[in-house]
Amino acid sequence: MSMLLYLVPVALFLGGSALLAFLWALRAGQYDDLDGAAERILFDDDSDARPHGNNPL
Repeated sequence: MSMLLYLVPVALFLGGSALLAFLWALRAGQYDDLDGAAERILFDDDSDARPHGNNPL
């Protein structure tokens, strides 16, 4: 029973810090563009990644 005196405040602190981290992420704009990464994979941008000339194939 005495262990609850330690565990309850620790659990409340961890839960509160997770809530604060989530609210900070919302205000910082971390969740603004949820579909951008999913749609970006569909575009073919390989021509920008390869250097011109010296084609090894």
